[in-house]
Amino acid sequence: MADGKNAKPAAGSASNSAEVLDRLYATVLARKGGDPDSSYTAKLYSRGTAKIAQKVGEEAVEAILEAVRGDKAALAAESADLLYHLLVLWADAGLDPAEVWDKLAQREGTSGIDEKKARKP
Repeated sequence: MADGKNAKPAAGSASNSAEVLDRLYATVLARKGGDPDSSYTAKLYSRGTAKIAQKVGEEAVEAILEAVRGDKAALAAESADLLYHLLVLWADAGLDPAEVWDKLAQREGTSGIDEKKARKP
């Protein structure tokens, strides 16, 4: 019987929801200025924005490849890597996830076609 500490949450539970991104972002922020020899996140920060952005691109390509291959488990893993690196990029840029969530909320219920037209000058 699990003691609750190490039990994995059921799929779709609050612990598995988008809230995990906020917790991960807090962890990523806490690693800023940390020891690059003991933290991969701190190592990314120490290498600069261009390297962080490169990692986001690499992970995006890997996720795309797994989607094309039809490997759902690998796509989930690569998507997790992509989201992690994106959060590091946001933190590096001083962008709080709440700003992104607000943008998504503003677009909710709006056709993608209409939203793109509204962005054009």
